[in-house]
Amino acid sequence: MVLWNKPSLQMMERTIDASTFRQKVISNNVANVDTPYFKRSEVVFEDLLQQELKTQTIEGYRTDYRHIPIGRKTSSIEPRVVTDEKSLMNNNFNNVDIDYEMSLLAKNQLRYNVMVQQVNHDLKLYRTAMNGGR
Repeated sequence: MVLWNKPSLQMMERTIDASTFRQKVISNNVANVDTPYFKRSEVVFEDLLQQELKTQTIEGYRTDYRHIPIGRKTSSIEPRVVTDEKSLMNNNFNNVDIDYEMSLLAKNQLRYNVMVQQVNHDLKLYRTAMNGGR
């Protein structure tokens, strides 16, 4: 049974993966706050996801691989790392602002917690439906 293979759960899974990846990138920025010539990086995912959702057409759900596909198959969006080469923050040519990075860390943690709670809620609804409301 392919009950868990729904597009909404797949989007939430990719968003959680992007948040985990973003946590690593921000932690790397914080760890290199005093490293000379280090340039901060950031993860781009939500903008790519928004563009994909705007151009996405309706896709028919197939219960069997032999069925004829209807609509466009959703592409897998992957988070990208973008390095900020232009800005300059310190005299050692490092552009990491610790306050900004810590606020990004907190924002990312909140986003991650919300997505995990949403996935848990959806899975709980599926479990309730399969158990007949018990």
